[in-house]
Amino acid sequence: MPKYSHIKVCIVTISLAKGGAERSTAILSQMLAAQGFDVHLVTLTNAIDYPFAGKLFNLGEFKDAQNNALSRFKRFAVLRKYLKREKFDLIIDNRTRQSGLKELYYLNYIYRKQRVVYVVRSFNLDQYFPKQKAASRLMVKRAVKIVGVAKAVSETVNTRFNTNKATTIYNPTPIFKTSNTPSPFKEKYIIFLGRLVENVKNFTLLLEGYKNSNISAAKVHLKIMGEGEDKAFILNKIKQLGLEETVAILPFTADIQPYVANAEFLTLTSHYEGFPRVLIEALSQQTPVVSVDCKSGPNEIVIQGENGILVPNYDAKALGDAFAKMINEPEFLLHCKSNALSSIAHLKTEQIAPQWSQLILDAIKH
Repeated sequence: MPKYSHIKVCIVTISLAKGGAERSTAILSQMLAAQGFDVHLVTLTNAIDYPFAGKLFNLGEFKDAQNNALSRFKRFAVLRKYLKREKFDLIIDNRTRQSGLKELYYLNYIYRKQRVVYVVRSFNLDQYFPKQKAASRLMVKRAVKIVGVAKAVSETVNTRFNTNKATTIYNPTPIFKTSNTPSPFKEKYIIFLGRLVENVKNFTLLLEGYKNSNISAAKVHLKIMGEGEDKAFILNKIKQLGLEETVAILPFTADIQPYVANAEFLTLTSHYEGFPRVLIEALSQQTPVVSVDCKSGPNEIVIQGENGILVPNYDAKALGDAFAKMINEPEFLLHCKSNALSSIAHLKTEQIAPQWSQLILDAIKH
């Protein structure tokens, strides 16, 4: 294995907690450390759930109770001093980046004279490039590389900004510590993992699809695992549809393996994604998937009728039919289970890590 211990890489992220993007960032640190890079992690908030590798600089620990403009300025001055002192060969920026003024501040102060790679983890580019066009264009101009986590993401970045800097590196499959764990529930169930945010995850479609499938009559429950601002909205929707007996919201946990591994299948109903980690997490546990064909990622993961079912987005009947097919046709479900692992063989860390290593080597030559 090549050793790159002479190359210092800094991964900047808002946190290492609760979300798929954050889990992917933690796994990225592990991959790069395993490749021999001198890995450092900067978290802007004091939220750490996922195991990571490298040296952590937790800027969130500098946050005081006031958190006013002056205290934020002082905190970011600490970050600028840290980046300058450590003399990193490359910064990999995993933050969401929606404010033009903030990104100009990063470019002209915090990241001044630094090589930066921007990672784009959603098809909704407005989360990663500000709507202020001048700021976004300057970000693209200054970046040495841009990584999109799906082909549709990187292609859209290149088209929108008339550049060729964006390339695709998929999220890798997870490495879970445990396997063959007993089910946490007595009943059969399907599972949904994600933040409880309606305008992203579309819980209305999820619940209407589940209702239409009538798999609740077969005592197949729906478990929704996550936390977020729209929990009350979702609970009310469950009540409106008369699904209280078979639908439950579970609190977030970093240890999702037993919940995913023992589900009949995992489902995703988002308005948009990037390269949804939950789908490959499920398939890595031989759990098939039913996903809407949103932009982007699902159609680069789901092989129709082989490892799951891909349905048109916003079609509650088609979603319900897919749920019913999975439950009512056990041979089909077993077929999808048997193909799950082979369908994501190209996403193993040993396949993805060298792609990151090559990108870093190319970037530091810039």
